[in-house]
Amino acid sequence: MTAHILVIDDDAVACEFLQEALSRAGYQVDTRTAAAEALKLDLAAYDLLISDIRMPVIDGLHFLRLVQEKWPEIPVILVTSYGSLETTMDALRLGACDYISKPFTPEAIRGMVKKILEMREIRQQRRIGQPEDHQVAPHFTGSSALMVDFYKQIARVADAWASVLIEGESGTGKELTARSLHHLSSRREKPFVVVHCGAIPDNLLESELFGYEKGAFTGADHHHAGLIASAQGGTLFLDEITEMSPALQGKLLRFMQNGEVRQLGGHETRQVTVRVVAAANRNIDEEVKKGQFRSDLLYRFVVRLHIPSLREHKEDLLQLIESLLKKMDYAQVRISDEAMELLTAYDWPGNVRELENVLQQTLLMSPYVVILPEHLPERFRVRQQPKMPFLTPLEGAERIQILQTLEAAAWNQSKTAQLLGIDRKTLRNKILHYGLLKENQC
Repeated sequence: MTAHILVIDDDAVACEFLQEALSRAGYQVDTRTAAAEALKLDLAAYDLLISDIRMPVIDGLHFLRLVQEKWPEIPVILVTSYGSLETTMDALRLGACDYISKPFTPEAIRGMVKKILEMREIRQQRRIGQPEDHQVAPHFTGSSALMVDFYKQIARVADAWASVLIEGESGTGKELTARSLHHLSSRREKPFVVVHCGAIPDNLLESELFGYEKGAFTGADHHHAGLIASAQGGTLFLDEITEMSPALQGKLLRFMQNGEVRQLGGHETRQVTVRVVAAANRNIDEEVKKGQFRSDLLYRFVVRLHIPSLREHKEDLLQLIESLLKKMDYAQVRISDEAMELLTAYDWPGNVRELENVLQQTLLMSPYVVILPEHLPERFRVRQQPKMPFLTPLEGAERIQILQTLEAAAWNQSKTAQLLGIDRKTLRNKILHYGLLKENQC
């Protein structure tokens, strides 16, 4: 379906320029030379509004306020001839989807419009609600080849009773993986019991897991069935299993071998059927070598799932950011290209958990509609000297060509991409690959 765009500018020449530039991209474009004329129209019929800021009677900011009151779902791009930070911030605070300064190229406005319309379509689809794909673990975000392969692994083993060990760096989503395995199985209506092994002292962990009879020890003034028994028919998730002592590992091993539970202070055994899923917060193979984790218990885990770190699939970063912003009720906020470049260059040692923390901090300190580089925490704004990869002669020549073109275009990435005959995303990836950050020219 062809997008319908309305352009408002008191300069008829500017209207003609935008109409021609956007019509060539296949959009249906109407123009008006006064905001008052535009407000007489049914603006709900348009997918996007583009308005100049400096106009008589009703200026662009006043027009934006009126649109936000009556048609808050329609994205608005504001155009200005004056690069005033104050005006720009006013526009963003009032709810402008984006802004662009004159003069600009047809390619620049087409690229901005394309991105905004794509985002609008995605948000509309999310509101309508798409059918859930039960082959993919719920709540995960990312569509890179690496993450799709990880989803397939989850789907293959979700409905099996085989025990699973989840490995990955802190903040990658090990508990989320365990919940996904449970949710996608036929046990989804049964209990999902979480045990944080690292948070419970080892002398108490045994009684919590296996339960105890009244009077089994001092303070045992009632009967406790135990967390294993409470997970009957469902999933028992042992988080940070490497924190469990070797002695208790031996008791867990016996349960995983025969499914029998004997409570502390009791003499009878009880058969319990649960699926055991565990997460390792340390390198479990190294723990086995050091004698801190029993190899025979490790071998009871039939499946080992490794969650990719965020730095391994940075192509999902923008999608993750949009998902987290929506979760925080900031779906209208977007990341500027310059800020996105800084976020992409970062290694994310804390993974998705760190990303969420960074967004929370940024939104708290800078409540604007567009996140700019200066809104990010200090560690992102102080760039480190990039590590140069080994370059082949052909790559070296390409790096020099890109650097020279960037300098000739005054580091305008849209213009550079146009001169090189490549798209903006490809250029940005090459800039990161070759370490061509403006502050670190070499």
